[in-house]
Amino acid sequence: MLVRGLLLPHAWRNLRAAVPTLFSGFRYVSIQAYNAPEEAPRGDPDLIAQITAPRALYPHHIPTNTLQKLLLSAGSAFMSLYDPYRHGTILPDHMNSHHDGSYMIAVLGETTGTLALRSLREKMSQDPEGAQILHERPRICMSNLDIERFRELPDGTFGREYIRFLDVNHVTPDTRMPVKFVDDQELAYVAQRYREVHDLMHTLLGMPTTMLGEVVVKWFEAVQTGLPMCMLGAVFGPLRLSARRNKKVIELVPWAVRSGSNARCVLNIYYEKRWEQTVVSLREEIGILPSPTIKV
Repeated sequence: MLVRGLLLPHAWRNLRAAVPTLFSGFRYVSIQAYNAPEEAPRGDPDLIAQITAPRALYPHHIPTNTLQKLLLSAGSAFMSLYDPYRHGTILPDHMNSHHDGSYMIAVLGETTGTLALRSLREKMSQDPEGAQILHERPRICMSNLDIERFRELPDGTFGREYIRFLDVNHVTPDTRMPVKFVDDQELAYVAQRYREVHDLMHTLLGMPTTMLGEVVVKWFEAVQTGLPMCMLGAVFGPLRLSARRNKKVIELVPWAVRSGSNARCVLNIYYEKRWEQTVVSLREEIGILPSPTIKV
């Protein structure tokens, strides 16, 4: 308890404070760098340094070299083991105890998931619906959702159950952190899309945002995506569960693994066009197997 209550939070604060200034190169990377001028007046060292520094590829992008990525990966992996809860999410104030681990799991996914992201992009590009998503790059955010219309949809429809999930768990799609450390615009979108459909997976799998629910969803996503952060959360998440809940994990995880193996790539579903479809029919279309009758 002493280590968990004092040492690890202190280590987290130091690590997160160090992220923006890990090396001097970070000071050149900002939203301003995204629109930096192509040429600078001669004799101005600061502007010349900005131009010669690695360029941001998209808003929020932070270019990093191999050493920086290794350091970020090691630090984020350590903190992710400490708290593998709801990756990539800015949680409400009353849930701040989980915020640190979720931030670092997001960083871990971006610094170690390049091969998996390339594989996911390939799967999307070879699927008609996935290719359309890659081309149009839709975003799941509050400004793009007709929340009131969703609330009026019949019970059992995907849009209605998604809003119910958000209400019950006190989250919104806008709490998803933007991708920062992926050095490719299209791969960054794939990572962002995965992050934004995570709550849709909770809805389709019928899992809450508790630790037990997160572990089950991570096993499903680990099989689906091959992302290291999913595997990490799936394997080490049960260590944070009580013995009673671990018994449920023993029954739910095999179902999640079978469903993940049986289902088509979940990034190839244009969910924005499926709000009025029933959850049952969407599960069947994707290939998610009927869930065990266990109260989560």
